[in-house]
Amino acid sequence: MVIGQIGLISALALVNGLILLGLSYVVQNFFGIANPGGVKNESYECGMKPEMEAVVQFDIKYYLFAILFIVFDVEFVFLMPWASLFNASSAGHRTFIIVEAFVFVAILMIGLIYAWKKGALDWYEESL
Repeated sequence: MVIGQIGLISALALVNGLILLGLSYVVQNFFGIANPGGVKNESYECGMKPEMEAVVQFDIKYYLFAILFIVFDVEFVFLMPWASLFNASSAGHRTFIIVEAFVFVAILMIGLIYAWKKGALDWYEESL
């Protein structure tokens, strides 16, 4: 019974989202003004003329390093509740909390070792 209600609410939410998405598309096409031109397609730099193209290709290593930073930053966010629960729990639960935290950190360490082996942390490639 409860699963049926959850499914019905989920289906209604999905349909409602699709209707609103379609409605916003129709309103934009009906009322929107489309005047693309040379000046409108330029990047804006505080009223000054642009110095270069707006599309600049970055090295993938910056992206990989940023993703790794976010992963290990979020790790800290997940470890803080474990630390606060550690003081408020009994001895039997403390062992479980420590084991759970070590398993979590071990999974992240496996990911870090994998990224290190793949060269995601190497900034300079030595040329022969």
